[in-house]
Amino acid sequence: MIVSILDRITRVMLSVPGVLLRRTTAKDAELLVLRHENAVLRRQLGGSLP
Repeated sequence: MIVSILDRITRVMLSVPGVLLRRTTAKDAELLVLRHENAVLRRQLGGSLP
């Protein structure tokens, strides 16, 4: 019983950095996509945006 509780707590504690890393990676990927979309739109408008 105690071993299973400790195992569960250990698994949760070890999964926290993975979740935080995925959030950061997802945010970085979203920023890259938005920058690319922005560049494409600027090219389509002839670069008239500031």
